[in-house]
Amino acid sequence: MSLAQLAGLLADPTRAAFCTALLDGRAWTAGELARHAGVAPSTTSEHLSRLIAGGLLAEERQGRHRYVRLAGPAAAALIEDLAAFPGAAGPAEPPRTLRESTRLSAEARARTCYDHLAGRLGVAVTDAVLARGLVTDEAGLAITEHGVAWLSGLGIELPARAGRAGGRPLVRSCLDWTERRTHLGGALGAALCRTALDRAWVERIGSGRALRVTPDGDRALHELLGVEPAA
Repeated sequence: MSLAQLAGLLADPTRAAFCTALLDGRAWTAGELARHAGVAPSTTSEHLSRLIAGGLLAEERQGRHRYVRLAGPAAAALIEDLAAFPGAAGPAEPPRTLRESTRLSAEARARTCYDHLAGRLGVAVTDAVLARGLVTDEAGLAITEHGVAWLSGLGIELPARAGRAGGRPLVRSCLDWTERRTHLGGALGAALCRTALDRAWVERIGSGRALRVTPDGDRALHELLGVEPAA
């Protein structure tokens, strides 16, 4: 697929809304995406078929239900980078309802960005791993030997192919669209987010991307990284 064709897929507001919604890293049904974007189911099916054919989404079927998710980390990184590009979100508009205001506030504090941590929490974790020498940015982001030992001590394993040719980067920076600073992506960012969810350091708020730091998470993040989520 050419660059022009790929750009054309994301130039449609409905398809763009589907892709940004799927940045929560989970699979959605066509009906859920239709309601999210405010379009008819018939329109949704056509748009999803184009995104799947273009390699941005992957499809899963369970019985009568059709689920779609982002095709993988590369597709997520593309959507993340485009969403954070200056001007991509358009002029800021005040939230229209209290519920929307609450959701946006929660997402700004902590949320998932595909499969890694974002918002103020994600930026704070990034600052902490850099300050403690677990990750260095001297010649591009890289995990240090101290960082590898730290991960091993926590029982956190990175995918075997991460960092190799054709594999996912071990660590990459991702521009946070609320903080306008970078947070950790790549295999390391995903591993930290997965660990935080699996060990109940954070929990999802409702069905969206927002996360809440639990009391156990408060203690763990403070003890391990010096992060103060409550602050």
